[in-house]
Formats: sequence, structure tokens, C-alpha cells
Amino acid sequence: MNNITQKLITEISYKIIGCAIEVHKELGPGLLEHIYEICLIEELKQNNLDVKSQITVPLSYKGKPLDTNLRIDLVVNDLVIVELKTVEKILPVHKAQLLTYLKLAEKPKGLLINFYTDVINNGIESLVTERFAILPKE
Repeated sequence: MNNITQKLITEISYKIIGCAIEVHKELGPGLLEHIYEICLIEELKQNNLDVKSQITVPLSYKGKPLDTNLRIDLVVNDLVIVELKTVEKILPVHKAQLLTYLKLAEKPKGLLINFYTDVINNGIESLVTERFAILPKE
């Protein structure tokens, strides 16, 4: 993880949030999650961010690899997981899901973005892991 700092990850996160705000401004609330995902991918690419979608997460149980369809919505610059929702309210289970994805994928930061809201800033949760905490600040 050379040259990876908390500051870099935070800057990437701000760019992702800016892109989500732009998508929400263009589309508004009420569409399917998949539509927001397609548009957010396009917006992230236009902002020179590397984005991968529907990434399969390897999962093992007691050392035995399992064949699962566990997928992460987006991974940006191989550092930040973005989990998209279109729900009335973000629930603790959504945060737990993102924390589990962060652990399994060994990523330092995740953003939970709920597009089903009038003000997108109210629908964004940022979560970090121990991986983030041990990185240099700058």
C-alpha cells in the first residue's frame, strides 16, 4: 500500500460523493438501484476515477472456499467500496453489510449511498476500517 494515505482516500471519497450528488441532481429519487449504478459509473469515469462494478468477493468458511454470488456494487480506485441503495431509510443491516464487504475485500473505506432521498447528502454514510486507521494521515 505504498503512497496510500488517509488523505488520499478521503479525497477520493469526496470525489465519489460529488459524483453521486451530480447523478441525484440529474435523475432525482425514485428509480431502481441499477439505473443509479450505471449513471454513477459513467460520472465516476468522467471524473477520472477507476471504477469496477459488481465485483465478486471470495468467501471461505473455516478455510474452505465457497462458491457464492456475493457481489460488491462498486470499487473505486481499488480503495473505496461504494454500496448503493434505493430504500426509504438506511438500516443498521445496511451498515453491517458494508462493514462485512470491507472486511472480506480488505478495503479501508466504504460509502453507503441511498438515492431514495430528496437531499442526497442525507443518504450518505461513510465507514472506515482498521486498515484506514493504520494508514499515514498524509
